[in-house]
Amino acid sequence: MRTYLDFEKPIEEINIDIDKTNEIGAKGKVDISPTLKDLNEKLESTTKDIFTNLTPWQRVQLSRHPERPYTLDYIKAITNGDFLELHGDRNVKDDKAMIGGFGSVDGNTVMFIGQQKGRNTKQRNFRNFGMANPEGYRKALRLMKLAEKFNKPIVCLIDTPGAYPGLEAEERGQGEAIARNLYEMMILKVPVICIIIGEGASGGALGIGIGDKVLMLENTWYSVISPESCSSILWRSWDYKEVAAEALKLTGKDMLKNKLIDGIIKEPLGGAHAEPEKMYKKLKTEIKRHISKLNELNPQERIDKRIEKFCKMGVYK
Repeated sequence: MRTYLDFEKPIEEINIDIDKTNEIGAKGKVDISPTLKDLNEKLESTTKDIFTNLTPWQRVQLSRHPERPYTLDYIKAITNGDFLELHGDRNVKDDKAMIGGFGSVDGNTVMFIGQQKGRNTKQRNFRNFGMANPEGYRKALRLMKLAEKFNKPIVCLIDTPGAYPGLEAEERGQGEAIARNLYEMMILKVPVICIIIGEGASGGALGIGIGDKVLMLENTWYSVISPESCSSILWRSWDYKEVAAEALKLTGKDMLKNKLIDGIIKEPLGGAHAEPEKMYKKLKTEIKRHISKLNELNPQERIDKRIEKFCKMGVYK
């Protein structure tokens, strides 16, 4: 059964009416086609009205939708199951919150890296809610270096509420691991494409977020802090999360306007979870297009452009 967010209640009510109408049609000889036509038209217009006027907080809610596709969903769809996952950082252990490996995209090998969340309580605990430890970022770097060695492009799919903030993560050098990734990703000789597919929170996202192209799906967010945490700091309460979301300028439109990302990938009407197959195809097309364009540049040109792009960020004139 589909899960509806609070602002989607009008859509839920129309869908209930459609189900009831179909039940009546199945039981008797009543012609329900005119009623169904009206309801479907109403559903389409209501969905358009809601999803063309989303607030930043509503986009944050959509990015966390429990039915939204996660990293492995995208990888399996894009590679048609031709994906070999690689494990471990060769130092501590294998971090289940960070996944990566080689996959085939229409015959071309690509290194996929990304955070993975869980669908239920057991999976969420197993994946640590998509919050990577230092060994996760070191695993990601090891895989990036492997891709560079074999001259294969890298695609990073970002979906995390942040890097794991636990004591043991700090003891093993969480800050150093992320900082090392920032440095090393700047000078990778192969094309690097980073795509925010859900939540893009703070250093946890940035640890695999340095690329030639940084893209966001339409209903995602990318910020130094979540709206709830921002509200807690400024107002000592979560009650102002909507105000915080507006002030943080964390949506794709705001990020593109401030030249912090390179593009926005449109989602199907109703969000990526409404029509996942359509979203998979769209993402695959975008990945192939950007890899093809980046392959036209030589490695040094890509590195120079990458460094120049990130050095310009935050400069006020």
